[in-house]
Amino acid sequence: MPVQVEAQITGNVWKIEKAVGDEVAEEEVILILESMKMEIPVEAPCAGRVAEIRVAEGDSVEEGAVLAVIE
Repeated sequence: MPVQVEAQITGNVWKIEKAVGDEVAEEEVILILESMKMEIPVEAPCAGRVAEIRVAEGDSVEEGAVLAVIE
């Protein structure tokens, strides 16, 4: 069952660490958000494979926005 990875805070996508198809472990960093000059790592909530990345570096995102999907 796919698991959505959501933004915990409003900010900008600073760096994407993983690509579609990559295997990830639980709590592994998928991407990094920047907000108020702070870097906030976004971690995988579970182990699996990255099925989708729904943002690009530089995108602005709102809290709760779906950033990626893990299968």
